[in-house]
Amino acid sequence: MVSMNIVVLAGGLSYEREVSLSSGGQIASALEERGHRALLLDVCQGNNQRTFESAYSMQQQEAHPFAYYIDEKEPDMPRFIEKNRTQNKLIGENVLLLCQEADFCFIALHGGIGENGKLQALFDIYGIRYSGSGYKGSLLAMDKDISKQLMKMNGIPTPKWQILKEGQAVDYAGPCVVKPIDNGSSIGVELVESKEQFSNALKKVKQYNSKVMIEEKIAGREFSVGILGDKVLPVIEIIPKKGFYNYENKYQKGATEERTPADIPDDLAQRLSELTMLVNQTLGLSIYARMDYLVTKEGEIYCIEANSLPGMTPTSLLPQEAAAVGISFAELVERIVELSLQSKDK
Repeated sequence: MVSMNIVVLAGGLSYEREVSLSSGGQIASALEERGHRALLLDVCQGNNQRTFESAYSMQQQEAHPFAYYIDEKEPDMPRFIEKNRTQNKLIGENVLLLCQEADFCFIALHGGIGENGKLQALFDIYGIRYSGSGYKGSLLAMDKDISKQLMKMNGIPTPKWQILKEGQAVDYAGPCVVKPIDNGSSIGVELVESKEQFSNALKKVKQYNSKVMIEEKIAGREFSVGILGDKVLPVIEIIPKKGFYNYENKYQKGATEERTPADIPDDLAQRLSELTMLVNQTLGLSIYARMDYLVTKEGEIYCIEANSLPGMTPTSLLPQEAAAVGISFAELVERIVELSLQSKDK
C-alpha cells in the first residue's frame, strides 16, 4: 500500500477513554511501522495546529507520542470533564480540519460518539474516509437493547433481558447481570446474586446511564469471535484468573488467560463461527468486528453483544485471534485500512 497521512482518533469523553488511547497508540505505532505517517489525536481535546504537516511535525518532537497505560480502575470521567471543561468538547479544535486534510482517518475510539454512529455519520457528510463500519451498523451494535431485539428476530440466541427506564420500579427475580445500555469494556457491569446486591447494582449502574439493562445470568464458558472482512477468525476462550471478565481483568497483563484457537470441539467452533457471520450481517457491520458469547455445559450458545470497534490494546482479543492465523498486529491494522478504503470507494 502506498504511504499515506493518517489521523488516528482516540480518547474522547467515553468511560473507555484510556482503553481508546491505548488502542490508538498501538494502531499509530503499527501504521508508522508499515511506512505511513500517523497523527494520534484526542478527539475531544483536539490540536492547536491547523495542518497535518505542522501537527505531525509537533508530534515528532515528543519522546513517546504513542505510549499509553490503562489503569486498573476505569477513569473518573465526571472529574476529568470538570477539570478540563474549558477545552473538552465532543469534537475538539481542528479535528475535522485535520481529518479532512489527511488521506484517511482510523477511528480508534471505544464507546461514545466514536462507536454509536454519530462520528461516522458526520464523516460521511464531510467526505472523510474512515475505518470500520458505517453509522447504521455502529448504532445498532452499540445500543444493547436494539441489537438484542434484532438478534432475537433473526433466531440468534441471546440471554433474556428487560430495560429499566428512569423512575421505573422493578423487583428482583433471581441471579442476573445489571449493565448500562451502551457501555463497553464491562464498565458498569454488575453480577447480582441477591436482592440486596440488586438494589446496590441499580444505584451504581444508573451513574453511567439512566437506561439500565437487566439481563438473565448465564453460567458457562466465555468465548469471543472476531471477523475481518468476510473471514471469521479463530474462536478465543477467555478465562479470568479471578472474578469475571471485568475492566481490570480485560486490560491488566496476566489477569486473564486467553486461549486461541479455543480448545473446543470442531462442531462448537463451527457453530460459533456461523453465528458470528449471522450477527455481523444482522447488525449491518463491516470491515472488522467482534462478537462475545457464553456457552453452557450443555452446549447452548448465547450471544452477549457485538463490538463494532474492537479493542486494539496489548491485551485485546481480536489481535490475538488474527495472530493465530499468522496476521501480525501491523498487518491487521493495514488490512483494516485497505478493506475500509475498498468499501468506502465503492
